[in-house]
Amino acid sequence: MRLCREFYFDAAHYIPNYKGKCEKLHGHTYKLEIVIDGGVKKDGMILDFAKMKEIVETTILEKLDHQALNELFETPTAEHILHWIAEQLNGKLPLYSIKLWEGQGKWVEILV
Repeated sequence: MRLCREFYFDAAHYIPNYKGKCEKLHGHTYKLEIVIDGGVKKDGMILDFAKMKEIVETTILEKLDHQALNELFETPTAEHILHWIAEQLNGKLPLYSIKLWEGQGKWVEILV
């Protein structure tokens, strides 16, 4: 069975060595979609939504929300940010997939 929870954060970045609008500093509201996979336990849940929120907030959101992403990543593309998120959550949640939306209509996904 799979369980999903969405999270949101705001951050700014620019893409170095890129020619176009994204070479200038700009911001996004990111949507982070975390899907976990597992069986239903004795308590009737795969994982408590509150526990998932606590893990994602302390591991990811506290580090990325309202940040200048270029201070954290050499090239802060959605792909690099998502790869970092997957590394941070590895072993903390029974991950199935992670999807990062950069604004509306644009996303990257990793199957874990």
